[in-house]
Amino acid sequence: MECEAAPLDQKIAAQVRRLRSERALTIEALAERSGVSRSMISLIERGETSATAVVLEKLAGGLDVTLATLFEPPLQASDPVSRRSDQAAWRDPGSGYVRRNVSPAGFPSPIQIVEIVFPPGAQVAYDATSRRTPAHQQVWVLDGKIEITVGDRHHQLGAGDCLAFVLDQPTAYRNRSRKPARYAAVIVA
Repeated sequence: MECEAAPLDQKIAAQVRRLRSERALTIEALAERSGVSRSMISLIERGETSATAVVLEKLAGGLDVTLATLFEPPLQASDPVSRRSDQAAWRDPGSGYVRRNVSPAGFPSPIQIVEIVFPPGAQVAYDATSRRTPAHQQVWVLDGKIEITVGDRHHQLGAGDCLAFVLDQPTAYRNRSRKPARYAAVIVA
């Protein structure tokens, strides 16, 4: 899966700026709500850093959106078709996982579909993120195996398995195998 790191970082920067502006939040207010430092938010909004998925999830929570929303283009389209050629891939600099939003950007739907390729030995953990509107997620494993911990419950998933949960408690993903895992995350906010 090919990644477009720099162009996607610029799209993320524009989206964070736009969402923060729409909510009339200062950088200081977003820092307080998200737990991300003002300097990091400033770097992200200028597209001068490749933030990790963990940092972006904190920002998404502070903006009361899902992580997938940060990867949508700032100018909303209404085309109900999302072409594979238009779905930019992004590599998390922390864990090395690769994600791409599959859902049509800007189409008025509460559902977001994201494809993730999780490398062997990789792990990523997210803190509980408070949102005014709870986000529900289902993870459907397409290939390989993955371990997901939601709160204090551990789940071993293989190809074809699907786990449903609410994004309101710490969540960790781990691939203990020697092969990449590929899964779809379906998110409803």
